[in-house]
Amino acid sequence: MPPRTRVVIAGGGTTGWLAAAAFAQQLGALIDVVLVESEEIGTIGVGESTIPTARAFHRLIGIDEQRFMAETGATFKLGISFENWARIGDRYIHAFGETGQSTWMGAFHHFWLQAREDGFGGDLGDYCLELQAAKAERFATGGNGPELSYAYHLDAGRYARHLRTLAEGAGARRIEGFIDRVEQDGESGDIAALVLRSGERIEGDLFIDCTGFRALLIGQTLGSPFENWRHWLPTDSAVVTQTRSVGPAVPYTRAIAHGAGWRWQIPLQHRVGNGLVYDSRHLSADEAHAQLLAEVEGEVLFDPRLIRFQAGRRQDVWRGNCVAFGLAGGFVEPLESTAIHLAMIGITRLLQVFPFGGSSAAIAKRFNEQAAADIERIRDFIVLHYVLTERDDTAFWDECRTMEIPETLRDRIALFRESGMAYQDGEEIFRVDSWAQVMIGQRLSPRQHHRMGQIMGQPRLRQVMQDMKSSVAKQVAVLPTHQDFLRTYCAADV
Repeated sequence: MPPRTRVVIAGGGTTGWLAAAAFAQQLGALIDVVLVESEEIGTIGVGESTIPTARAFHRLIGIDEQRFMAETGATFKLGISFENWARIGDRYIHAFGETGQSTWMGAFHHFWLQAREDGFGGDLGDYCLELQAAKAERFATGGNGPELSYAYHLDAGRYARHLRTLAEGAGARRIEGFIDRVEQDGESGDIAALVLRSGERIEGDLFIDCTGFRALLIGQTLGSPFENWRHWLPTDSAVVTQTRSVGPAVPYTRAIAHGAGWRWQIPLQHRVGNGLVYDSRHLSADEAHAQLLAEVEGEVLFDPRLIRFQAGRRQDVWRGNCVAFGLAGGFVEPLESTAIHLAMIGITRLLQVFPFGGSSAAIAKRFNEQAAADIERIRDFIVLHYVLTERDDTAFWDECRTMEIPETLRDRIALFRESGMAYQDGEEIFRVDSWAQVMIGQRLSPRQHHRMGQIMGQPRLRQVMQDMKSSVAKQVAVLPTHQDFLRTYCAADV
């Protein structure tokens, strides 16, 4: 029997422990998993929001939802409320789940566009169960009501500790220590060992870089270039804090645009996560600090701390015998809560193509192509929110509204503007409903749409639309409040 593959994970936090839990639990009979982290190095720990794909990954690694939510103070998330983005005073919700009922010929929003042209139909969101449940602050799961598509708001620090318990229970081993240097093989250039400040050498066959923005292995050691996306995603800083809850936890994230970026509000069971994201060319750190404190609600639990970041990606996230996950491999920005998803999908792919026989250039090439496509599609979706604005009240929004954007996004916007057509490409995570909700929410009105609604005739179309809207309203009406459901399903262990 061949020797067990030695997997060494550099860095802990959410990403490191997600990797450790998945590798140990899924491949533990074939590999040894060691995670090296230092308590001297803090984690970013502001990724307190997920998308529905997290649920599938949780099932993969055996997470019990009720226990996880109770231990981390998590709440449910049905979407994101975007406020002041297209115009000051605007609000729309990008919700999970389907909007209306589509057909093989076209997406539901074409029926809605026809109804709107004919003078009825209401708002597009009237036909989305998750959106209406979010607005009504209602939620249930597990056979307690209609099936909802949902994600989580969570405490990143508690989440990492929960994952660590799972990982260590599956056989992963943690080593406390500060990585002083990285040893490379003199011939291949592959990583041979991590050398700790104590002098201890941690040898391995496969190294996983979860060292955050430092990218100690993939960037500093192996030299994978960083492609900077500042010209498309101008925000580069955030100030973050936590506050005591002042009311019931709502089942959605709030993303509130301000003059130089946006501010998030993420409700947990025991507190609220707050952050102000901004472009440092248009707002100073002191101004951002003061603005966040002026706008948050409830008692501030610690003085806001500053985080600097760069949007972009590593040219290769797999080089030699090293694979980077999380911030080490690339970062868009937290607007659509995709950071944890990118780590999860990368980990899942590596499980599928795990290099038991040593590094494979062909596998690495394919892995890098998929990772690049994942983050670039997310990048385009995030840029969409900035470029589709009518705001001209600040220099920041003027620059966003008039910036040059990736050709891939330019083509999507043109397609929707001219025909109302939206699509989900390849393995991208954002569905047709997501693209339609955001583009319409940002006041992009198509000049044309598919005329399949006319085929039905106006009386039938009106009746079908009314039936759909009524069905959604009835399903929402039977749901308990989000706060009541949390109390009975997964009350926090605090």
